Amino acid sequence: MRIEDLIISKDITVLQAMQKLDEKGKKILFIAPDLKLEAVLTDGDVRRHILHGGKLDEKVGAMANYKFMALPLSQRHKANDILVKKSISALPVLDSEGRIADVVFFDESSVRVQKALDLPVVIMAGGLGTRLYPYTKILPKPLIPVAEKPIVEHIIDRFKAFGCTDVRMIVNHKKNMIKAYFNELTNKDYTVDFVDEEVFLGTGGGLSLLKGKIDGPFFLTNCDVLIEADYNDIYKFHNKNGNLITVVCALKHVTIPYGVFNLNNEGEIESVTEKPTFNFLTNTGMYLVDGRIIAELEENKVIGFPDIMEKYRAQGYKVGVYPVSEDSWMDMGQLEELEAMRRRLENQ
Repeated sequence: MRIEDLIISKDITVLQAMQKLDEKGKKILFIAPDLKLEAVLTDGDVRRHILHGGKLDEKVGAMANYKFMALPLSQRHKANDILVKKSISALPVLDSEGRIADVVFFDESSVRVQKALDLPVVIMAGGLGTRLYPYTKILPKPLIPVAEKPIVEHIIDRFKAFGCTDVRMIVNHKKNMIKAYFNELTNKDYTVDFVDEEVFLGTGGGLSLLKGKIDGPFFLTNCDVLIEADYNDIYKFHNKNGNLITVVCALKHVTIPYGVFNLNNEGEIESVTEKPTFNFLTNTGMYLVDGRIIAELEENKVIGFPDIMEKYRAQGYKVGVYPVSEDSWMDMGQLEELEAMRRRLENQ
């Protein structure tokens, strides 16, 4: 990738910058006219902007980081040590005139090994998967293959990369098939403990079956979503903000392919907006959760996890949102989404 591919103007919008971050996949962009570095913009900067109520149509020049870290060209050899020590995504290297001569990116695998999370992962794998019929008439949803591997293995692989190897899987529908599959895997470098849900308890009620088994924070995920994000950063965000629950949300962009009429109080046309785009944060189905949630759940009570969140939020507890880009979220909940996920993973 050329350095020029990561250069942006300070006059582009936050939304345009997000799209560029997704497109280039490097988590960092530079405001650098003629390569002379003025400011840095990372996915973390965008995330903080959104959480503080910033607008997507604002110009990035107003929220970029002008107090960036960089190295002179003569000290490029120090870059890797600084990247690991500071846990930053990239480090620009500047020539004597302040122009970007190089960009050194961190080795994610080495950083993750040093900062293993070692948190339990709970996968809700007991649903009927009715939206994926007829696939789920034969296979349980967690075992539907995507790019030569069941979706649930892709999920586990992503957690495993961050040191999370203790997996608890709540199973119900076709549970014996799921158990048989994992029992036959002989080279697993993680553990899977199955929790039998005898009756359907909803997306939250099944957690009551883990009473006495998980006391501290844990990741909770549906069995049909993949999140491309820094799970270490989610954990740090969760702790820094004192959240009881942190919801991983994706910023979705939806364009209405029609002209939309806006009416006044008399029912007359006030304005027409052609193909408007709406932006909103949507629940991905992945969470970081405090262990007290499990301890306080009623046993054998049907409840959805969104209802659990609302209960604690109404009581004044902090339920936070960790935003990721739309491109960071893959969902196979419906057939067309399954095919999109399959194409993307096959091309990785």
